[in-house]
Amino acid sequence: MLLFQLPEDMLYLILSYLDRTSLCRLSQVCKKFYHFTNRDTVWRRIASECINTGMTRQGTDMYPQIPLKERVKVSQNWSRGHCRREIMLKWKTNLLPWMQLDGDVLYLSQAADIGAYHLQAGGGRLQHKPLALHSGHREDVCRFVLTDTHLISAGGDGKIIVHHRRSAFCMEYSGHNQEVNCVDSRGGVIVSGSRDRTARVWALSSSRLGECLHTIPTLDRVWSVAISPSQSSFVTGTACCDNFSPLRIWDIERCQLVSCLGTQFRRGAGVLDIVFENPFQLLTCGYDTYIRYWDLRVSSRKCVMEWEEPHDSALYCIQSDENHMIASGSSYYGVVRLWDKRQTYCLQTFHLPSATSSPVYCLRFNTSHLYAALATALYALDFKGPAPRGRR
Repeated sequence: MLLFQLPEDMLYLILSYLDRTSLCRLSQVCKKFYHFTNRDTVWRRIASECINTGMTRQGTDMYPQIPLKERVKVSQNWSRGHCRREIMLKWKTNLLPWMQLDGDVLYLSQAADIGAYHLQAGGGRLQHKPLALHSGHREDVCRFVLTDTHLISAGGDGKIIVHHRRSAFCMEYSGHNQEVNCVDSRGGVIVSGSRDRTARVWALSSSRLGECLHTIPTLDRVWSVAISPSQSSFVTGTACCDNFSPLRIWDIERCQLVSCLGTQFRRGAGVLDIVFENPFQLLTCGYDTYIRYWDLRVSSRKCVMEWEEPHDSALYCIQSDENHMIASGSSYYGVVRLWDKRQTYCLQTFHLPSATSSPVYCLRFNTSHLYAALATALYALDFKGPAPRGRR
């Protein structure tokens, strides 16, 4: 065939302009075409247009160990809502769990402890006995965050505890006089927010470990914080109980107010979760039932896009694939929704059954599974395998 007489890079370029169906048919022609059409180079353009393939808007591949062709196939299940639902863990007492996902290890807070659970091959099941247990708080863990070397937790006892992930070392940070609702860490710095109406910046470097670098009066309870990937600023989300913007950007070195996001938040529209996609774009959600997408290069006064929760429920948590997809967790009936930023309406809705009308307190996902933590159970939605007949 004439195609095989072309230089290899030219052949890959031509194949990269074919659609998914054409590539799949072409792969069945002969072994040589099968070889060429399985290369990631051919699927990169298609993957960047699909939801949750691990390709970011900047073109970074977050899961290079998984073939792009396989991820594009699984992406169709996310778009269509085809998945298996499984309960991975259950507990008897109502809790406010939080999660982080790091490769094949899922970190889950239950009351005052944080367990590290190994996800078995395929990601749909976990070993019920944790690999490690991080403790130290006298009240429930509110939030926690992972860095390459540390697990940093914020608790209802007003403490922040820094655990080393590969040793038994841990250190307690004291400074807040009420519960610490949120915490984030990047570049050797920790930022925490508390019910005591302050945000604090702490050192994580070994030479200044435990030192509070700055205390910022926020004049309102802080529900969420997020440090920009540029590490030059951070955002606080407050309860919006007074006449202050609930979203404010602060310079991380001088801790001075840089700007406020939005001008028309109603009273009580507290911000419960903030997710940076890159240094200029971030997502927020909270009690006013909206997901908002902000682009700091365009405007700080108005978001560039917004999506309303169809049942007028508060949104407790969000996560982004850093490209087209957003997942959100609602405050009632265990509702998880998937959104495509290119559309104005919800893409898919999943109802996770619970003994009580539980919020989705936290959710995390990779390219094949979504994990959702409710008051009494941890659920997994498996998009890799076919959905059981009659269930979606």
